[in-house]
Amino acid sequence: MKQFFILGIGALLFFTQLTAQGVSNKWDLQRCIEYATKNNISVKQADVQARLAALDVERTKLIQYPNVGFNTNLGTQFGRSIDPTTNQFTTTQLLFQGANLNVNVPIFNWGALQYDKKIAGFNAQAVLTDLERVINDISLNIATFFLQVVAAKQQIDIAKVQISQTKSQLTFTRKRVEAGALPELNAAEIEAQLARDTSSLVNAEANFTQAVIQLKAAINLDMAAPFEVDIPAVDKIPLEPLTELEPGALYQMALSNQPAQKANSLRIKSAEESVKRSRAAFYPTLSAFGSLGTNFANTANMVTGANFIGTRPTPNFVTIANQNYLVFQPDVQLVTSKRSFGQFWNGWGTQLEQNFRQSFGINLSVPIFNNGSAKLGYERAKLNQRTTEITKQQTDLTLQQNIYQAHTTALASMLRYNATQKTVEASQKAYDFATKRYEAGLSNTLDLITNQNNLVRAKLDRLNTQFDYIFRIKLLEFYKGQGIKL
Repeated sequence: MKQFFILGIGALLFFTQLTAQGVSNKWDLQRCIEYATKNNISVKQADVQARLAALDVERTKLIQYPNVGFNTNLGTQFGRSIDPTTNQFTTTQLLFQGANLNVNVPIFNWGALQYDKKIAGFNAQAVLTDLERVINDISLNIATFFLQVVAAKQQIDIAKVQISQTKSQLTFTRKRVEAGALPELNAAEIEAQLARDTSSLVNAEANFTQAVIQLKAAINLDMAAPFEVDIPAVDKIPLEPLTELEPGALYQMALSNQPAQKANSLRIKSAEESVKRSRAAFYPTLSAFGSLGTNFANTANMVTGANFIGTRPTPNFVTIANQNYLVFQPDVQLVTSKRSFGQFWNGWGTQLEQNFRQSFGINLSVPIFNNGSAKLGYERAKLNQRTTEITKQQTDLTLQQNIYQAHTTALASMLRYNATQKTVEASQKAYDFATKRYEAGLSNTLDLITNQNNLVRAKLDRLNTQFDYIFRIKLLEFYKGQGIKL
């Protein structure tokens, strides 16, 4: 019983996994867009730029803190050199070490650091909106390929319906031919039409396969990966009425929701802060500094004693009872001996303590003449601001033109779709009459095939105009800020 139970659980898990895999192979538009945005090269590049901009923001925050640095050195010197502890010339070999701790604190620089922080912040936000713009462009591109797949699938359905109708006509004609009511020519003509319909179906299926390949390439999916498009019902695709997508109102909404417009506004703010930042170069800056340091030096010889040679007079004298007496100093010859390696570091801690030094103060930097770099930087910043403003004006104008053009195209697509819908209705009625006349023996096969072909062409025209209208409406909804949804 336990074995059967385990086998049952295993089979259940296996079939559950297969079912889950089957579901996972269904790709709707949203899943295609999500996959494309995660694997698109342009998105990855824009994401790297956004990360770099975030690091620049962090840099402008940290640069406001004091700058602290520590350095130390260790070495030996030969020949005529300066003893780092006495600053006297010596020809003795020295083993030396130095250590320094330096601190620099910005006090006042006319807000330059704060401006840098604001500039980096606006630039980082602009780069993030650029990433959003790239994702939107990819979404529109994927939606175009996805609708091509849906349209190709609809063409297959139309071709299958046509084949089904032709087969029914051929069956009816064969019976009439066998009964002697119709000549064999009628059946041959319908068989030829069936062959043409079959060829149309093969072409439609090839177009569908090609559309799927293009969609997989657009989302950067491996061609060998399982891929099944989740075809939505065309009649159930939600579309806003064209009357609610007035271009003037869409343009005003797009100015605030489109990434390109938001990025331009942020870059204008960054340029304004850059102008303020450039003016700080005209004024003095104040900072504080401080340092701690010490030295150690040890000669290769060490003093082991002294020999008294005598005395020698000095230029100094002392007065006793109104009488001046010269001051003599002892003349001593030091006795040294070679230090061993272990004795090199004798007195290390004592010297570091005795040679310990401290300094602190303030530093005032006043720009007097810098070859006009400050003035040129200020003028350049103002021109950059003007360039950014002109770029925004051009982008807004292009957006307005695109919206009005999209609305005009959508209106034309709607009118064409309504016209093709009436054409299909009329062609369907003509085909139905032709079928009845043919079955009653009142018309020939050529009339029937002609009306059938007219109906198929009308359905294909309606299909093309329908998907063109759907895409145009989705584009207007995109400008409205609703994204791309089917």
